[in-house]
Amino acid sequence: MLLASLFRSLIKTGHLTLIDAHGRRYEFGRRDPDALPGGISPGGIADGGPASYGPVTVRVTDPSLHWKLALAPRLYAGEAYMDGTLVMEEGNIYDLLALVTRNSGWQHIGWSDHLMGPIETLTRYAQQFNPAQRSKANVAHHYDLSGKLYSLFLDSDRQYSCAYFPTPETTLEEAQSLKKRHIIAKLRLEPSMKVLDIGCGWGGMALEIARQAPGARIMGITLSEEQLAVARQRAIDEGVNDRVRFELVDYRHLKGQGYAGHFDRIVSVGMFEHVGLPHYPEYFAAVRDLMTPEGVALIHSIGRLDGPGATNPWIRKYIFPGGYVPALSEVMPAVEKARIVTTDIEILRLHYAETLRAWRHRFLAKADEAAALYDERFVRMWEFYLAGSECAFRYQGHMVFQIQLSNALAAVPLTRDYIHKAEEAMAPRAHTPAMVAE
Repeated sequence: MLLASLFRSLIKTGHLTLIDAHGRRYEFGRRDPDALPGGISPGGIADGGPASYGPVTVRVTDPSLHWKLALAPRLYAGEAYMDGTLVMEEGNIYDLLALVTRNSGWQHIGWSDHLMGPIETLTRYAQQFNPAQRSKANVAHHYDLSGKLYSLFLDSDRQYSCAYFPTPETTLEEAQSLKKRHIIAKLRLEPSMKVLDIGCGWGGMALEIARQAPGARIMGITLSEEQLAVARQRAIDEGVNDRVRFELVDYRHLKGQGYAGHFDRIVSVGMFEHVGLPHYPEYFAAVRDLMTPEGVALIHSIGRLDGPGATNPWIRKYIFPGGYVPALSEVMPAVEKARIVTTDIEILRLHYAETLRAWRHRFLAKADEAAALYDERFVRMWEFYLAGSECAFRYQGHMVFQIQLSNALAAVPLTRDYIHKAEEAMAPRAHTPAMVAE
């Protein structure tokens, strides 16, 4: 069987049992006598997980999966799990994905990559073509889902981006608060500044900026009507809607609305992944043109360590249509052509793996509630999404980058000491927001 041949060449560490649609049983790798039964999920930040993994057993019930999973596993594995034709009999879907991705690694290129890779490369520009109307539809696909869904697994401030974990013991709530503080420290805010938050989500970052810089005037923009309503209500509830406002507008339209050279600071967290490679020049041109001559911007985005690639086809189809995780080699040429000064770049490696691990555990603990909102197939889809994304950061070369930009060479200090000092200064004013209202 083609699928068995694929696993036989791949699985060298750990053990996998495959039961095909005809009941035939195949064994791959070797069993570790010290491993816990049923598989175990990776733990701490330092090494990405324990040295020993328990056995994993998977059954496929559809004969067509014998060739589909061999030819295009990145698409059909997720669909089969959603449809219930790929069944975990020992371990869970995370254990299976961790076993496969841990063995393949991000430097490994399999024969299916040689087959499908050129096709994805040829079509990736079309897949990432995101004019304003298409961008809004793509955003609605993911972010206009029921707010109750996100409250099941996000922190109380509903931060839906990589948290910042100084230690493995840091809780999700603490890590998300530290993430906001780390970003704000890089912005070097002053009370009278005008700040733009591109892709403001449910408003958490904009509201935290308002707390840390009283007197600053913040504008958050989003293309999600669901997020907009929540963010506006939060500003009213906190009594800051006189200086924190949220608008449903595309970043490309702001210059024409009179905001050229208007903002002292620009922040964008977890939005750049939705811009699309063909639109990088206009994105950075907009950042440049919307900032004052001494302005500073901080762009926080998922990136890839292995160079340019293509979006996972299952993720593109079911989770983030139009999305793309870029390599820095694709981002920096657009920055340079926009004539913006790059003042700092920081790479966060396993922080998002830990964030996703926390989200996955919280989501599964409330899977019944998620199924009541949607259905069991949706729950399996989101479990696969969270598990696969965590594996991408642990084993497949994904990371997060923060790029600090300015229109002026001397807009920020020459050393990075100011970041830590600003974080320490904010610590006494740390704020734990109330749970976001539905």
